[in-house]
Amino acid sequence: QVQLVESGGGLVQAGGSLKLSCAASGRTFSSNTMGWFRQAPGKEREFVAAISRSNTYYADSVKGRFTISSDNAKNTIYLQMNSLKPEDTAVYYCASSVTSYGSKWSRDFGSWGQGTQVTVSS
Repeated sequence: QVQLVESGGGLVQAGGSLKLSCAASGRTFSSNTMGWFRQAPGKEREFVAAISRSNTYYADSVKGRFTISSDNAKNTIYLQMNSLKPEDTAVYYCASSVTSYGSKWSRDFGSWGQGTQVTVSS
């Protein structure tokens, strides 16, 4: 089991930037894919970005604005979010998958963090 703790959320104006962090502990060596998902009020959880063996994957809605990266020495992944829009407002979750490589489906991720709120004001 992998334990995940997100940080870095907050309130930002449209056009601004935030950097989320996700610190992993436990059986981190078993993770094949690390990802970020988000859930806005009244909406389903959706894929944002993932990283697997240095390959990165993005949802179309964030491509070119968000960057996922990892620091294996620190067992931490990051999500740099630039040019933020009000529609990016959501709770952002970090997740780990031990069964898939590059999956964008939440069902493939078995470990989840508690989430961090990102609010973008217009």
